[in-house]
Amino acid sequence: MKFEMSKIKGDIFGGITAGVVALPLALAFGIQAFGGINDPAAGSMGALAGLVGATLLGFFASLFGGTSSQISGPTGPMTVITAGIVSAAWASSSGNFATVLVALSLAGICCGLFQILFGVIRIGKYVRYIPYPVLSGFMSGIGVIIILQQIYPLIGQKSPVLVVDMISQFPSRIADGVSLIALLLGLGTIAIIWLLPRLTKKIPATLVALIVMSLASLFFNLDNSLCIGEIPSGAPLPIFLREGLGSVDWITALEAAVIPGLTLAGLGSIDTLLTSVVADNITKTHHNSNKELIGQGTGNAIAGLFCGLSGAGATMRTVVNVKSGGRTKLSGMIHSLFLLAVLFVLGPIMKYVPLSVLAGILITVGWGIIDFKGFRDLRVIPKADAFVLLLVFFTTVFVDLLTAVGIGMVVACVLFMKRMGDLVEGHYSAQEMTTFDKETPWHDEQGIPEDMQHKVYIQRLDGPLFFGSITRFQQLMDEIPDGVRYVIIRMRRVDFMDQSGLYAMRTAITDLQARGTTVLMTIIQPQPLYMMKSLHLIPEVVTEDHTFPTFEACAEFLRTHTESHK
Repeated sequence: MKFEMSKIKGDIFGGITAGVVALPLALAFGIQAFGGINDPAAGSMGALAGLVGATLLGFFASLFGGTSSQISGPTGPMTVITAGIVSAAWASSSGNFATVLVALSLAGICCGLFQILFGVIRIGKYVRYIPYPVLSGFMSGIGVIIILQQIYPLIGQKSPVLVVDMISQFPSRIADGVSLIALLLGLGTIAIIWLLPRLTKKIPATLVALIVMSLASLFFNLDNSLCIGEIPSGAPLPIFLREGLGSVDWITALEAAVIPGLTLAGLGSIDTLLTSVVADNITKTHHNSNKELIGQGTGNAIAGLFCGLSGAGATMRTVVNVKSGGRTKLSGMIHSLFLLAVLFVLGPIMKYVPLSVLAGILITVGWGIIDFKGFRDLRVIPKADAFVLLLVFFTTVFVDLLTAVGIGMVVACVLFMKRMGDLVEGHYSAQEMTTFDKETPWHDEQGIPEDMQHKVYIQRLDGPLFFGSITRFQQLMDEIPDGVRYVIIRMRRVDFMDQSGLYAMRTAITDLQARGTTVLMTIIQPQPLYMMKSLHLIPEVVTEDHTFPTFEACAEFLRTHTESHK
């Protein structure tokens, strides 16, 4: 592994900054994972599991992964599944804490092994075939679950395990009494996280909220039962060296771990590779999907061995790392070493952190996960996409995550095949996949002024622009060289565009415009034109006068524009 000396300073600063952001989240996700256990030690064990997971996963995923600037650790979606594993093991073992820890450990190890297998059999490339409505409904459902679960510690109470119970029991819990101090601390946390970035973005708002509200709780003399509690000191031990293994119900632990471990692996892989794409877009690099899965699997397996939370590539922490100068794997490893130092040095004082403060942090995380853009567009996107989004959303919230993704994928594919069949019946035969031809001109491409030809780039699309073709489309749009003044996107052979395709098109065009490139579009077919106008890509992103009914009209625009600037 090579490190460029010129980048080490940025990696150190980026890694430490990402570690500062990761600290309160690691604590909060750990507490959430153990929230279904009615035991005084649950809070402290959860906080330790969150820190251990963030430290070990973050280090080894960076060391062995395929995305140079990625920061990995516990995430909201992964923690929702882990909380289910912990709760199931606790209930099935009649409150045997050792069984819970073994189930958590086995789930993490299984998750890691499955992810390594995914990387070995090169399954990473298939993540791009997940439609946007499936991802939107899935992530929004997770965001809602996190918020519902954290409302209870926000008012000083333990949260039920099932979403239905979270909703149905809330009125009676309110009647039982609300801790006003806990509520004020939680609301203060949310206020700081939302308001501080408007004043300055140089200081992580979550860390400020954690410190300020924890100090405030000391003046209010908050009940110790509403705080994390004593975090075990010393280096974390692997599961096979833990005390109390003789009382473990191994059948229960295995049942609670193996299949959920596969769910963790699938979700973690999706979450990670989406974050890798975000990192690529910012750094203008290209990650290795299968190597990244192997790195994530190695990290999750090792974290699981030490009873740490499973996790994935974390978008916010990765962006913070990149924006702070992190560019190589060293930044992710420094982030982990920082958390390890915090665990050893500050562990004894973390027992005073209020649970309602961590709940406030997680409520803002859940709010950020919800795809409000997808819900706002429900009325204008194709009814099939809207149906899939809502189906996945409600299945995620009220059934389970793996079922939601499975049903969403099947329904999305069936509806897509139906729409393609309708297009074949109504128009000329559509291509099965969109192709991109950068070299061979179409027969009508004439009339571009000779002195403009080196400044014009023509992107020819052939076939539907949908969830299965957008990754290749994005790659080729990213390859458009700098210095190009005009990009002409030829839409004549694009019969159909789904929500995934439309959002990909919007992103590609806005990226080009940010580079000073003017985007022109020709011969837009009725369905894509309806989509673009309904979601305001036209005229908010591409103005009406930059769309043309023929290529000749576009060439005439270029001639006129050239002459007017002579």
